[in-house]
Amino acid sequence: MARFDENFLVGAATAAHQVEGNNVNSDYWAMEHMKHTNFNEPSLEAVDHYNRYEEDIKLLAGAGLNAYRFSIEWARVEPKEGCFDANEIEHYRKVLECCRDNGVEPIVTMMHFTSPVWVIKNGGWEAESTVKAFADYCKYVVEQLGDLMKYVVTINEANMGIQVAAIAERYARQMKEQMKNRKKGGDKNLEGTAQVGMNFNSMLKNMFFQRFENKKVFRTSSPQTFVSSRTAEGDMLVVRAHQAAKVAMKAVKPELLIGLSLSLHDIQVEGDGAANAMKEWSDEFTHYIPYIKDDDFFGLQNYTRSLIGANGICPNPKGAKVTQMGYEVYPQALENVIRRVAKEMPGVPIMVTENGIATSDDTERVAFIEGATEGVAKCLSDGIDIRGYMYWSLLDNFEWQKGFSMTFGLISVNRKTQQRMPKPSLSYLGKMR
Repeated sequence: MARFDENFLVGAATAAHQVEGNNVNSDYWAMEHMKHTNFNEPSLEAVDHYNRYEEDIKLLAGAGLNAYRFSIEWARVEPKEGCFDANEIEHYRKVLECCRDNGVEPIVTMMHFTSPVWVIKNGGWEAESTVKAFADYCKYVVEQLGDLMKYVVTINEANMGIQVAAIAERYARQMKEQMKNRKKGGDKNLEGTAQVGMNFNSMLKNMFFQRFENKKVFRTSSPQTFVSSRTAEGDMLVVRAHQAAKVAMKAVKPELLIGLSLSLHDIQVEGDGAANAMKEWSDEFTHYIPYIKDDDFFGLQNYTRSLIGANGICPNPKGAKVTQMGYEVYPQALENVIRRVAKEMPGVPIMVTENGIATSDDTERVAFIEGATEGVAKCLSDGIDIRGYMYWSLLDNFEWQKGFSMTFGLISVNRKTQQRMPKPSLSYLGKMR
């Protein structure tokens, strides 16, 4: 078992929409309730973390963890453009105070995939107006809550739209080939190449009908949500939104430690795949370096490796163990990615903001955490500046389009009663401090 000193942050993470419930002004809520939805089920009250945050934070702290990464929900704080909800700010003040009262360092994410519906109506994450809108929201939150904040992740997995675009392109190409050969169904392995719960088969099937529903809800047939397929221009817009938010928040509280997070795979070359592997890593990470190299820290998120051959991403190795999400179980990926990031972006502290496994077998979860954290400990002993490790997720939750069937949590939840049931993995992680 890895052991970390008292200054190292060992914790768990959640995202507001996935755990809070009743996030009625967000784009995701709207999409979940469409007739031709890509979601297996709606989030509804999720796991009621909005009302039960105190119980959940106390479970985290009681197990020995000293950090909690969570997101403030933009759609709650600013449900209508320019109209901020003081009651919601007070709610998040109580969450932050609960962390502080229990000896837990809050790591606040300002945008974890979900946006207010009005943002999408205004053009979403391909519209210039979103840069200022996001910065204004971040500034307001820090003005109200900055006294309780230290670490801030502006945007969760800023590269997700680029990853989704690449996967969607591969998926569409594959489907055309299958239609030509009169075969049915997409390759589920492709869904496992995105570190987010998505149903690409449903997306292709529902695309035509959704155009009409989207027009009614978002004023456009092709809404640009944060996890829509992103253009190169949209990719840079997200980076500028991060930078603008950072400037706006630092103007209010200069001592805030601010970064963003990226979804990174441990990219490994298979056969003649070196050129493809280099491009894949550039798309995921390298091309962002000029824009984040002056951040206070970097949020590193990793779940598995990606094998890249001459024809692109390869299927999981034959006989490999896979998670409920279809990822290969490969905990050593985290160490490999930390070392690569530290080498290519020296001088920027690393925070592991997500790393975890979706499994119904908690002994597998413990083994995964053991392997991943041993890698973190090795990196620390070699002098790499790592500030913390956040396991994903604190609670079994709403895994986006996959619904509630994916169990990442250190704590299970009976959704009929909302009873919390800590798993052995929670106490295992807590003993590392």
